[in-house]
Amino acid sequence: MLRSLVTSSGTALLLTLSGDILAQEAVPTGPPNAPDQTPAFEGQTRAPAISDAPTLHSERVAEGLEHPWSLVFLDSDTALVSERPGRLRAVDLHEGTLSAPIEGLPEIDARGQGGLLDISLDPDFASNRHVYFSYAEPRGDGTNGTSVARGTLNQDHTRLDDVEVIFRQTPAWDSTRHFGSRLVWDDQDRLYVTLGERSLPEPRQLAQDLDTHLGKVVRILEDGSVPDENPFADGEEGLPEIWSYGHRNIQGAALHPQTGKLWTIEHGPRGGDELNIPEAGKNYGWPVITYGEDYDGSPIGDGITAHDGMEQPVYYWDPVIAPGDMAFYQGERFPGWNGNLVIASLSPGGLVRLTLDGERVDGEQRLLEELGRVRDVDEGPDGALWLLTDSSDGALIRVTPEDS
Repeated sequence: MLRSLVTSSGTALLLTLSGDILAQEAVPTGPPNAPDQTPAFEGQTRAPAISDAPTLHSERVAEGLEHPWSLVFLDSDTALVSERPGRLRAVDLHEGTLSAPIEGLPEIDARGQGGLLDISLDPDFASNRHVYFSYAEPRGDGTNGTSVARGTLNQDHTRLDDVEVIFRQTPAWDSTRHFGSRLVWDDQDRLYVTLGERSLPEPRQLAQDLDTHLGKVVRILEDGSVPDENPFADGEEGLPEIWSYGHRNIQGAALHPQTGKLWTIEHGPRGGDELNIPEAGKNYGWPVITYGEDYDGSPIGDGITAHDGMEQPVYYWDPVIAPGDMAFYQGERFPGWNGNLVIASLSPGGLVRLTLDGERVDGEQRLLEELGRVRDVDEGPDGALWLLTDSSDGALIRVTPEDS
């Protein structure tokens, strides 16, 4: 006979009558796309399911957004939201009203997965009002690349002034896929930028090439210059902006609130979405190693999952969750969630919640799948979770526990 035990982190264990652990129930997701692959260590995938699912209340605060991509709070009353077709809007968080598109943005290539992407406030925004944004920049002859620009937001949120590009991904490519990109500041005001490898078979190989920015995390200062502590800062072994390499398409990133380390989440192909903690100068393997397979069912490269000199993901998913952005929850509004990682999911949709034991995942939960494609998730000033749904009629949604 079996009985169930719920651990302090909410994960479910199956026990025999003698108390021995017999099995750990994972989130039901169906079979993996690559069933012959095995994880490199215990708990690297299919962590035990968290069983203490809260009842959540979701409120559609603002509607009518076209493929919204990123959300940032100016204060407890107003947020900025980017729309992939190339619009930036201010949102009244109480009334749910959208401003007219903020003026001053540069030309943006909004084909395919391109467009206006992440937005971030300068750490000293209160005094300088600098807003940073990443976007697909047209580079001529059908080519494009991820660029980062900054501008000064005026007091009535109608215009960005003095807009300048501070970083350009090179080389440009004729592709409409895999731009990245998230912008994350560390505690020393250095800006991490995540960059896709442009998807196509030829440019994806450049994720391993340190003379390009494709498939990389880069780290720059507020004006685009290079921190002296970057691993290739002297430019002799690689481009000086590079922090880590061998990535596919990172669309989620957050700084750990206790350790200060950057955590990222990237799209795999069919299977193989990865959670990583990128370290200086290290190689994360794409496209040499992956826990996924190509979309036609064929292996990527030699079909291997490990190689000398290449880092393993902290955690991976097969089947995928198609990750958007992610956030470490730091509030108290969701009891027991402080320190948990909350991830936006495009497929199957909703949110993925992970509990952590240090730098290992020890529990997983799926929530709000009925919302469909969620592109961004952030903790608001009120301790609620705020989401953006990615559709032609997208919404800004506020999520709280039902009993709060």
